[in-house]
Amino acid sequence: MMVDCKIVDQNKAAKLLNALNRIDMNADITKADSEDVHMYVEEIVTESVGSEIGGDLHIGKSRNDQVATAIRMKLREDLVELIFKLAELQSSILTVAEKHVGTVVPGYTHTQPAQPITFAHYLLSFFDAFNRDIERLTESYERVNVSPMGAGALAATSFPIDRERMAELLGFKGVMENSLDAVGSRDFLLEVQSCLTLAALNVTRLTEDLILWSSLAFGVIDLPDEFSSTSSMMPQKKNPEVLEVIRARMSHVAGGFLTTAMAMKSLPSGYNLDLQEITPILWETIECMSSSLSMLIALVPLLKISSVSSNLLDFTTSTELANVLTRKYKVPFRSAHRIVGALVQELVRQKQSLSDTTSELLESVSTHVSGIPLKVSAEDIRSCADPVQVVEAHKVKGGPSPEEVKRTLEARAQVLGIWKETLSKETDRQRKASDELQSLAEQYSTLSHGCSQGLRRRKST
Repeated sequence: MMVDCKIVDQNKAAKLLNALNRIDMNADITKADSEDVHMYVEEIVTESVGSEIGGDLHIGKSRNDQVATAIRMKLREDLVELIFKLAELQSSILTVAEKHVGTVVPGYTHTQPAQPITFAHYLLSFFDAFNRDIERLTESYERVNVSPMGAGALAATSFPIDRERMAELLGFKGVMENSLDAVGSRDFLLEVQSCLTLAALNVTRLTEDLILWSSLAFGVIDLPDEFSSTSSMMPQKKNPEVLEVIRARMSHVAGGFLTTAMAMKSLPSGYNLDLQEITPILWETIECMSSSLSMLIALVPLLKISSVSSNLLDFTTSTELANVLTRKYKVPFRSAHRIVGALVQELVRQKQSLSDTTSELLESVSTHVSGIPLKVSAEDIRSCADPVQVVEAHKVKGGPSPEEVKRTLEARAQVLGIWKETLSKETDRQRKASDELQSLAEQYSTLSHGCSQGLRRRKST
């Protein structure tokens, strides 16, 4: 860009690029005497090509816009990786859900068995939750992927630079125009952390469910041995330690968001060194989320459903009995609700389940509670007590019936395919920008080599 804008001549640019390319990317900068990485780079280049040439490396630049640019370049790579991992987790969820379209498990409210659903229906609820996380991160990516380069310290530069060309070569989709905003704002960073905090809440809810459901008290799922451990004292224990660690680490994600928000809440305009303190928090947050997602991607396909005890499903179909009383026997729903509630109380007192209900018992309870002498057929009572039949009846859009779950699985597989295609296209776009930049650098290197050979020939002549 500097050459195209006639700010630096081609020969000088070539030497600067060659010096930059020779820098050891694995150097331990903490052992150097330089003030920071930016001054380290400039000093190494100057040592290589001399102060007359190396002294022009910083034309039109400031550490302020360089830092903001570097953060955005690194962050967009991390975002693509995180979105890809969320999509991989969704893929794992679909794989398991396809095996359990007809597997009936209790659905819970207030940690109490509430209504029967299928395990596939349960898993798809998290597919959709993670899909919203992907949508939020994708939207954030668009705001991250704009270039602050050329904004200088805060007021841009008087050199006639081409900010659009720089953005193009660095793989950005556009330029962050206002120079003061470009170097002094970090709302893009906080936005990403807020999206990760919401994702952390979804991850926490999933891990908490798996922890509870794998306990003997719930007995719904069986965790894979490789993600569990035993007690050092109690040999019968199977502790869900990996899930517990993931659950705890999600608090670090939420804590990082809060720390960043508090650091930014009272900053004046322009660049402040406070911003340097929040960047490591971002990287820690991303690493925490990334490693946790990797664990879940490996764990979810190995989940197994335990032989669900009939006790867990007892009375979870009571709502359907109330629905049938209203739909078929024309009882007002609130009255039907009271009748079935009283019926359940009586069955519990007698240590029986809903399937033990007789027409005579239901009629007696109904007469006592509401004064309605209901005569409900034994067949209707049996169908309402069968969790499988009840689940099959819940076929409205988004319901847990196998028929509706199959439709949802197909639709979600298409959504997943779109995300993966989008990620692939963006990865290709970034790679092409990087390849173009590298190709130009190599062209200038060739120019520098040719100039040096020509100079040697002239001297020998």
